[in-house]
Amino acid sequence: MQRALSIRRTLQSLHHRLLFNKSVPLKHHPLPSIRTLSSTPSASPSPSPSPSPSPSDAEIRKYLGYTALLVFCGAATYYSFPFSEDAKHKKAQIFRYAPLPEDLHTVSNWSGTHEVQTRNFHQPESVEELEKLVKEANEKRARIRPVGSGLSPNGIGLARAGMVNLALLDKVLEVDKEKKRVRVQAGIRVQGLVDEIKQYGLTLQNFASIREQQIGGIVQVGAHGTGAKLPPVDEQVISMKLVTPAKGTIEVSKEKDPDLFYLARCGLGGLGVVAEVTLQCVERQELVEHTTVSNIKEIKKNHKKLLSENKHVKYLHIPYTDTVVVVTCNPVSKWKGPLKFKPKYTKDEALQHLRDLYRESLKKYRADVMTAKSPDGTEPDINELSFTELRDKLLALDPLNKEHVIKVNQAEAEFWRKSEGYRVGWADEILGFDCGGQQWVSETCFPSGTLAKLSMKDLEYIEELKQLIEKEDIPAPAPIEQRWTARSQSVMSPAYSSVQDDIFSW
Repeated sequence: MQRALSIRRTLQSLHHRLLFNKSVPLKHHPLPSIRTLSSTPSASPSPSPSPSPSPSDAEIRKYLGYTALLVFCGAATYYSFPFSEDAKHKKAQIFRYAPLPEDLHTVSNWSGTHEVQTRNFHQPESVEELEKLVKEANEKRARIRPVGSGLSPNGIGLARAGMVNLALLDKVLEVDKEKKRVRVQAGIRVQGLVDEIKQYGLTLQNFASIREQQIGGIVQVGAHGTGAKLPPVDEQVISMKLVTPAKGTIEVSKEKDPDLFYLARCGLGGLGVVAEVTLQCVERQELVEHTTVSNIKEIKKNHKKLLSENKHVKYLHIPYTDTVVVVTCNPVSKWKGPLKFKPKYTKDEALQHLRDLYRESLKKYRADVMTAKSPDGTEPDINELSFTELRDKLLALDPLNKEHVIKVNQAEAEFWRKSEGYRVGWADEILGFDCGGQQWVSETCFPSGTLAKLSMKDLEYIEELKQLIEKEDIPAPAPIEQRWTARSQSVMSPAYSSVQDDIFSW
């Protein structure tokens, strides 16, 4: 097309020069047909030119041609582009979805907020299998990421390239009752470990809210402690066995190689796959849990006392209210005897406000409510739902409606006011916290001074955060959980410090 257009323009230009060049007679020129391309009058008759297509037809044909070319190029690229080996199941097939291969694994995190599909999901049944797996991956330059129970809300442990899970390596290998130490395989879950060692009168020093973590995972991510005098979980580690790509299986401890030990103890699996862990335990004991409701002004007055006089402490801040729930836990006094406390409200009375709000909300959202129904299509018995189940169902009705979320938060504040009181139980039972259902969580950790000299940055942070939530009209549900921890000597820990007395808000 371009060539024809060029010839046409050349002929037109030549014809124009011949018409205005008096030195060259037109009759002697070898291209008499040029006259048919010119609109210049001529004395001699000439045949009428064939009608040319209208400009609109030409434009239509041009753009149709361009469109066809683009579609063809796009289709050719899409169906011929080389897919990576672990993504071949996504290659398109015309008019139908490609069937998923049988060896494809779908792995999600605990709260169901992230998932990934991979062909390479390994669960070795022995340390020898793990060593072989790591060695082969190193030789093939293939990546594998250690993943535990997937408790992290950001899905950091998930990787399409490949994952290794030690759930089948979950044995207690040795218990030293005198030294209060236990050696375990890294795949054992916290709850399983606690159940195993309680017969020896032992337990872990502190816990996270959930008991489903694997020991290797809760150590490697530097899970935080439950009191300003208690360090993160990684500080309980005495020694570890790492399966590494270059050096095979190595044992790290403070005595053998302190620099490597403090790096690997909280290393996110970056220095090797943790196969075994030796932990320092404490005697199993009963705790008294005391729940009270306060406000930010009162908290500021008593903040130092609350952190220094209680072994375990946490605040639950409720957005769009001035409510702060204070939960403290301390060992049962052998001298004072059992507590004599009678709660003001029953469990049903404490839940009544949430139940009433749920019934009211169901009437408003009944047309499109789905989460309130059981699998057989019937409404669940509201009176059988727990506090967290009621809260989850209420939020699910309209999670992005700020006014609705505020009502739910206010109902939660009322629940806590009617739940003030004491509870006695074993430490591994008391320190757990029912977090509810699916969650999108963001955690922060920052220094808060020392117990002798608090910086008060922790409470200032919460005040600024709540002000920002209200300013930006964010539908933020409750609670904003705040805890404290002593420092960690693990270099990669969020609570790392070289100063022994430093504490951190988490």
